[in-house]
Amino acid sequence: MSDEESLTLNEAQIATATGERRRRAGGRGAERSRRPSGTKYLNLVNNLARTELLSPEALDDIHEASLTILEEIGMDIILPEARERMKAAGADVTPGKERVRFDRDMIMELIASIPSNFTLHARNPLRNVEIGGRNLVFAQVASAPFVADRDGGRRAGNQEDFRKLIKLAQSFDVIHMTGGYPVEPIDIHASVRHLDCLSDIVKFTDKAFHCYSLGQQRNLDAIEIARIGRGINMEQMEREPSLFTIINSSSPLRLDGPMLQGIIEMSSRGQVVVVTPFTLAGAMAPVTIAGALVQQNAEALCGLAFTQMVRKGAPVMYGGFTSNVDMKTGAPAFGTPEYMKAVIAGGQLARRYGIPYRTSNTNASNTLDAQAAYESALSLWALTQGGGNFVLHAAGWSEGGLTASFEKFILDVDMLQMVAEFLKPLDVSADALALDAVRDVGPGGHYFGTAHTLARYETAFYSPILSDWRNNETWTEAGSPTTYDHANRVYKETLERYERPPLDPAIEEELDAFVAKRKAEGGVPTDF
Repeated sequence: MSDEESLTLNEAQIATATGERRRRAGGRGAERSRRPSGTKYLNLVNNLARTELLSPEALDDIHEASLTILEEIGMDIILPEARERMKAAGADVTPGKERVRFDRDMIMELIASIPSNFTLHARNPLRNVEIGGRNLVFAQVASAPFVADRDGGRRAGNQEDFRKLIKLAQSFDVIHMTGGYPVEPIDIHASVRHLDCLSDIVKFTDKAFHCYSLGQQRNLDAIEIARIGRGINMEQMEREPSLFTIINSSSPLRLDGPMLQGIIEMSSRGQVVVVTPFTLAGAMAPVTIAGALVQQNAEALCGLAFTQMVRKGAPVMYGGFTSNVDMKTGAPAFGTPEYMKAVIAGGQLARRYGIPYRTSNTNASNTLDAQAAYESALSLWALTQGGGNFVLHAAGWSEGGLTASFEKFILDVDMLQMVAEFLKPLDVSADALALDAVRDVGPGGHYFGTAHTLARYETAFYSPILSDWRNNETWTEAGSPTTYDHANRVYKETLERYERPPLDPAIEEELDAFVAKRKAEGGVPTDF
């Protein structure tokens, strides 16, 4: 027990026993450094009852309307190879036309082969994640063009900040995966950016990660980097998914060439595809949430079915990202009541098909303020109640995804850990019911000094990273620090403590050699 903790406990005992309110010198809310919590937050399971926003009849209506869209309106498929594969599978394809229509029975037969759960493998087996069922997996913010902290303000993405953010992701076990690039490092040329970024992720983290589907060669390079990082051969890689990609439809009702190529490259090799329509109600989808969900589901079913045309049994996730726009400006809105409804309804659709469900922790705030916190809190509430399995952008997302924020990352980690603590089953063992302690104290006493309390007080309750529980006088004397102040301090302290995870020297040598070879070959072609 530290001196500070002893003082806090003793003062609480005195105040409770005598009825006096004493001024505290520090206490639980005082600024303090907390180290990441070991492996406490690995393998999270959400056993809460799922919220059923839609009645069975309403769920059927959305399902049937989605299939009607695919049968009668169809999707534009902007890749000839994909259209050929779809034609071979029985889709209605007209030569020379991009529009493809799909029989509803064919769609349902194809998605029936999608596994309901699977393991996504990391280079450190302790970091493997179970996807599907009641499992809950968090990945940090991805794909932001800008990065921000209080000291440097908002700035373009760069390699230094990219590396800092992936080091932060490695430092907290509640962040189970790194996601995509947390910020796009535009100071690395696009032709070789994926080589530098993915090799950095392998070196600075030991967690599962993502590759962007931006052309065939980038996919192939990413698959090879993931294989090298795990130290396995390609046959094992195909049996053990070790990489995932996000496939966004170009709403409304289009799948573009790079996304379709990404499905072909990843699914054919047994890697994970997350099909995620980006359907903003009132902009790229109907203004009603029900209409937006119908379109989301149609686009998702098309992409999901195509993965199974490529390879039956390939691991896939159903992604839901339906939200609304500000009808005064057209700006995307997140963490709204409409977003919450869409997240929960999306979970019902994913469960109907028996497919793992991807969601996001979102907000549209430009800074670390009350809006950032309450919009994220509402997003987390919805995805937890809605049965989300994989949460992208779980930590660090700001400004509607345009900015990766260092301070928001820490706030989100704190909130994710609170979610994890809330999901822990309530202990109702004989020891937890504490009848002996109640007998010892009796009426009118207090529990601060009981053996039951003293044996448990250090781990009895969640100790937040950022909450400041000092009384007003002590807090004022300390300079009235805000949550922003605490988050800024904590992210810097965390980076100072960062330790690079072990990597076999032979693997690192092979990785460096591959990256050097691909750079010498020019990486991938670009138009600039």
